[in-house]
Amino acid sequence: MFRKILNSRLFIWGLLALPSVPMVLALLSGAPGPGGQPVTEMLLHPTGEFSARFLIIAMILTPMRMLFPGSGFWRWMMKRRRYYGVAAFAYAAFHTLLYVLDMGSLEAILGEALALGIWTGWLAFFVFVPLAATSNDWSIRQMGPNWKTLQRWVYVAAIATLLHWIFVHNNFGPALVHFIPLAGLETYRLWKNFKHGRALAA
Repeated sequence: MFRKILNSRLFIWGLLALPSVPMVLALLSGAPGPGGQPVTEMLLHPTGEFSARFLIIAMILTPMRMLFPGSGFWRWMMKRRRYYGVAAFAYAAFHTLLYVLDMGSLEAILGEALALGIWTGWLAFFVFVPLAATSNDWSIRQMGPNWKTLQRWVYVAAIATLLHWIFVHNNFGPALVHFIPLAGLETYRLWKNFKHGRALAA
């Protein structure tokens, strides 16, 4: 029974949606944050953080599976990787909606669109859209090898997300704490694939 619940899509989606519950309730209440901060502004940071976290989780699964090939946990996680990618997009969409509401007008949005911390955020979001839209079995069947080519754009989204985080807050620390482990694991994955390729060639 427990295994059936653990493997159900409803359980996974509920778990991924859990962090958004207090955010949605706060937004619906309209109550200002500490110091009279508008609720839309208050929720910008946590929605962006959860988007980045789920993106990182989705990206580390392959190298973690390579590191621990006998682990049932990482095998279980790997089978659900697309859920984390879609969750990253959902929180990014929530983050973007809050930003638009907080800015209040198209003129205000365009006025800062060329700032490094802003256009990198838009770039990450627009890359997320086709990746999330094709994260399903039907798209995999229809696109064939092109599906993997498209999904590699996740690296562009990750770099853009990192730059957005750093330059919006002018603070390297929190962003690097999240992204350095990803960079280390991706480096390991590339090294492992290179080593495997050389072994096959030999």
